[in-house]
Amino acid sequence: MFRSRERRAPTDSHTVNSNKGLAYGYKYPHRLNLYDIPPVEDITLEDFEVWAIDRLRILGEIESSLVRNRTYDEMRNVTTKQCKKYLPLNSSSATSVDREEERRKDHVSHFVLRLAFCRSEELRRRFVKAEMMLFRVRFETDDHSERESFIQSLNFGWMPVDEEEKKQLQAELVAASPATFLSLRQVPWTRVPDLVEKRRVFLKNGMAYVPAREQSSMVYQEFQTNLEKQLQLTAKALPRLDEDGRILPILENLSQGFIAGVPSEYSSPEGSGDAVTADMINDMSQKHFPLCMRNLHDTLRKDRHLKHYGRLQYGLFLKVIGLSIEEALIFWRKGFGGTMTDDKFNKEYRYNIRHSFGLEGKRHNYPAWSCQQILMGHQPGVQESHGCPFRHFSSENLDTALLSTFGPQGVTSNDIPEIMSQVKSTHYHVACTRVFELTHGLKKGEGIGGGESVTHPNQYATRSRELENGNKKSGDAMLVDT
Repeated sequence: MFRSRERRAPTDSHTVNSNKGLAYGYKYPHRLNLYDIPPVEDITLEDFEVWAIDRLRILGEIESSLVRNRTYDEMRNVTTKQCKKYLPLNSSSATSVDREEERRKDHVSHFVLRLAFCRSEELRRRFVKAEMMLFRVRFETDDHSERESFIQSLNFGWMPVDEEEKKQLQAELVAASPATFLSLRQVPWTRVPDLVEKRRVFLKNGMAYVPAREQSSMVYQEFQTNLEKQLQLTAKALPRLDEDGRILPILENLSQGFIAGVPSEYSSPEGSGDAVTADMINDMSQKHFPLCMRNLHDTLRKDRHLKHYGRLQYGLFLKVIGLSIEEALIFWRKGFGGTMTDDKFNKEYRYNIRHSFGLEGKRHNYPAWSCQQILMGHQPGVQESHGCPFRHFSSENLDTALLSTFGPQGVTSNDIPEIMSQVKSTHYHVACTRVFELTHGLKKGEGIGGGESVTHPNQYATRSRELENGNKKSGDAMLVDT
């Protein structure tokens, strides 16, 4: 996507320049795109990152759907909702939106993620699988006339079958597929192995005769083959690229997106109504905290201490839950127990607590750690309790922790094999999402709402409290009705 030599200096300090000398203002005649031509215009660093993150949210949810064994219809519905939210693509007949800008964002974001996910065989495989599913959902939901126009524009070497040949082969074609033979095309059988396997096409002299209703398989196969090939070429070219040093950290961060999804940033307290006090935390932890925070809370109560990274991970989480600085100081002072003197607490801990609230030092309002930061950040060592239990606990310890922590909320030994399977496949946030479903009485696949997966501990806690408040309101309404 980028030049490897003679890279022109950006005209703006926040702009990067993409490769190849195609004309600026590339037009997108179709909603669908095979991504065979790289983007050619200048883009800002902000668009470079934000657009890629928006696309990654969709791809991450697609992969979560596959891991969670959702039906195709369920996955299509979730993907469609995510696309409308993060990466809308309106039909060519839409007049009230900027179609070109929507398609430009789709085009650029795909190629940015190519750079991020070409780096290993595993990343390439997962990227192709998710992109393939996204393309299929869009293809099936596209307007019929626009989809046909898109197919006609493709240069795949498909050969139309004339009327005379159709008559000669009518019996064989009907036997293979009773569908209409309008737009019947013939291609080498190696281009449609899935149709050959399912016996949906007639074969003659190494050519497959594909009816219109099955031609989508040819498009999917071409999309996948082309993407796999281009990712291989990108991976070989990547080490030779002379790129802006600001881009490489972005790509590195994006490549971790499949591990824990792409979270929103949580830096300010929730607007959830009642203020949270230090005395409320223990009860809240039993009902609303994810396993990582529950582990930190229980360790603090048991040992009367947490090491630095544990205090940081838990403290920022509590801040965003809604614990004020005054209540945070009370909570930590009580948490450390009576054996610690006030003088020791004020000297060794008070400043750091105030610093996390942006009241000391450079006065930065630090956000709570996301699942991705917890998974990829400082790994817990001996006597440290931070991190993600789904990744950092042994199988035996995780099994025990799940049953002892969430057994009263509905997790049973019968649920453990499914959760452990997701952990072994490194889909830690999917395992956490399944725990959320089990402990909140939600059906499998519903996630935290709308099919979304857990990507942030505060997201988990916020949704849990919303469900509790919703149930209370529902119960109050029933009492009034009676």
